[in-house]
Amino acid sequence: MSRARARVESLEVAAYRIPTDAPESDGTLAWDSTTLVRVEVAGGGARGWGWTYADTATARLVAEKLRGVVVGRDVMDVGGANAAMGRAVRNLGRAGVAAMAMSAVDVALWDLKARMLGVSLVDLFGAMRDEVAVYGSGGFCSYDDARLRAQLGGWAEEGIGRVKMKVGREPERDRARVQVAHEATAGRAELFVDANGAYTRKQALELGRAFWEESGVRWFEEPVSSDDLEGLAGLVSGLPMDVAAGEYGYTPWYFRAMLAAGAVDVLQADATRCGGYTGFLEAAALCDGWGVPLSSHCAPTLHAPVACAAARMVHMEWFWDHVRIERMLVEGFLEPEAGGVVRPDRGRVGHGYEWKGKDAEKFRV
Repeated sequence: MSRARARVESLEVAAYRIPTDAPESDGTLAWDSTTLVRVEVAGGGARGWGWTYADTATARLVAEKLRGVVVGRDVMDVGGANAAMGRAVRNLGRAGVAAMAMSAVDVALWDLKARMLGVSLVDLFGAMRDEVAVYGSGGFCSYDDARLRAQLGGWAEEGIGRVKMKVGREPERDRARVQVAHEATAGRAELFVDANGAYTRKQALELGRAFWEESGVRWFEEPVSSDDLEGLAGLVSGLPMDVAAGEYGYTPWYFRAMLAAGAVDVLQADATRCGGYTGFLEAAALCDGWGVPLSSHCAPTLHAPVACAAARMVHMEWFWDHVRIERMLVEGFLEPEAGGVVRPDRGRVGHGYEWKGKDAEKFRV
C-alpha cells in the first residue's frame, strides 16, 4: 500500500489522573488532580498520539463515538476526519467534552500524518519561527505569600520574562497579593493576572486600574466571564493593560464572535479544546484576519509545534500543572532556553514526543 493510500487501522484511548503537588484554586474553581486523556492511532506502519486535559468521560466519548469515524480513513485526510468528527457529535453538543475528545484525536492524526511523511509537524504546518516565548503561569489563590513569591520570582530568576498569577477568589485581598508578586518580579518579568471570570464588571474595572497603577500589571485575563463579550469589550476600552480571553473557545465561530465584538486585545486558544491542531490553525487564521495577537492556553508541550506556525503568536502559557505532568510523562519535553523560549526539535518526526507508558501506568483510571 502506498503512503497516500494508507488508512487509519486502529485507535486506542486511555485516561490518567495525576494528583497536584498541593491543593490548587483560582477565582472560581478548586482542584487536587488533573486528568489527561491520551489517544493513539496507527496506520501504514506508523503510530501517532495526542492528548487533552479533560474528564474521563472524554475517553469514553472517543471510544464510543469517534473511533468508528476515524478508523478506516485515509491517514493524510486529517481535515476530513476533523469535519466528520464534528458531524458525529452534532446531537451531543459540539462544545465541552465533545470538542476535547475531538481535539485529542485530531492531534494524534496530525502526529501520525507527519510521521508517515517523515517530517516534523513544525515543517508540515509551515514554520513562521523556530522558537516561541513562554510565560510562567501558576500563582494559585490557594498559595500563601511565600509560595507565590517563590514560584513567580523563581521563573523570573530563570529568565522567563512574563509570569501570571490567579486572582478573584478573595477580591478584598487581591491588591495585596498582586503587590507581593510585583515585589518578587519587578524589573525582571512582566506581571499578568487571571481572574477566571470571577469579578463583576465594576470590580474588574476598579481592581484592574489598581493592579496597573500599584503593581504594573500588563495582562488581565478573563476579568469577567468570557461569555460576557459586552463586558470584556468595555474593559478593553477602559483599562490600560491587555485584556485576554478565549480559552473556552471550542469552535471557530466562538473565536469569530469574540473578535468581532472587540472583546480582547489578545486572543487565547487551546488546541486541547478547540478541535486540536486543526482548530488552533483556524483560530490563528482568524487572528490574522482581525489583526489580533494570539497566545496559547496551557499544555505547552503540545502547543509548541503549532505555535511555530501561527503568524501572530506572541507566547505560550507555561502552566504549572501541565508542566509537571508533561515533564514526568512526555519524553522530549521542552525546557525553556535562555530568554524564556522553547524550541521544538525539527529533527524529530511528528510532534517529536514519546509517551512514557510505564511511568504513566500508576495514574491510569
